[in-house]
Formats: sequence, structure tokens, C-alpha cells
Amino acid sequence: MTARFILALVFCTLAFSAFAQTADNQGEVLVPTHDIARGTVIADGDLTIKSVPTLRLNDGVIREPSDAVGRETKRALRAGEVLRASDLKRPTLVAKGSAVTMTFEAPGMSLSAVGRAMAEGGEGDTIAVLNPTSYRQVMAIVTAPGTVRVTGLSAAKGPNNIASAKP
Repeated sequence: MTARFILALVFCTLAFSAFAQTADNQGEVLVPTHDIARGTVIADGDLTIKSVPTLRLNDGVIREPSDAVGRETKRALRAGEVLRASDLKRPTLVAKGSAVTMTFEAPGMSLSAVGRAMAEGGEGDTIAVLNPTSYRQVMAIVTAPGTVRVTGLSAAKGPNNIASAKP
């Protein structure tokens, strides 16, 4: 054997060991135990933990079950596929075009009216709602199925508020 052959063998051995995965180069992530259809709400039994190479991990990968359980899938998920935060959303409580109850609360006062949702949203999402009486859009936060809370600032905007009305 020549020195060149031995040097090439040593180099290949070092290169292979640098890219070989060991136990410390593994990370635990959540993966679906079975295929999950789009629009399905994730339950505890739908997920399992799998070890994957750390090279495949990034900030968008979900590692804790509490971050996924109760969320709705945006797309179909395959069994064993790494679960990412971008694959999930809050469950839809208000559908686009549906009638919603708008509530507005201020100290000593509570008002409610029926409006039409201009977008879909889950709990805590801010959506536009059309007031069918005034044909004005207000921004509201989804609080429950079919119910939104109008924020004080969006309700007072515009020329039709009480302060600018002429006697």
C-alpha cells in the first residue's frame, strides 16, 4: 500500500465519522401515528414521539404535545412525518359569511348586535365584521363559536360616531 492510499483511507474514515449520526445527534419530535385528514382537530392519541437527526430540526418543528393537541390541521398529514407549527391552526369558531353576535363592553355598559363575519377565525383571532345596519366594518376578536368582541378603538372610528354628530 502506498502512502497516498493510506492517506485517502484515513481521510474517508474521518469524513464518514463526521457525518455519521450518533445518539447525541438525535432530537425528539412529534409525528402523527396515522394519516390525518385536513381540517381534523388533533387529539392525544394521534401523536407519538420520534427521534430524528438534529439536522432535520428547526424552530418550526413541534416538540411538545401541548403545542399540537386541540389544534386543527391545515393540510393532510402523513404518519411518521415531522409535525411543524405551520401545519396547524386554531380550530375555526367563526366561518366567513356567517352571522355572529358582536358584543361591545365599556364600564357600566354592554351592547350586542348581529353582524356578518368577513373572514374565518379561531379563538383569539382578529377578524373584520360587517354591521348590516350601518354597513360599516369593525375589527373584532373571536371569543366563542359565533361570538366576537368588538374592541373600543375600532368601534369609535369614523365620522358617524357620537362625538362628531351634529345636534
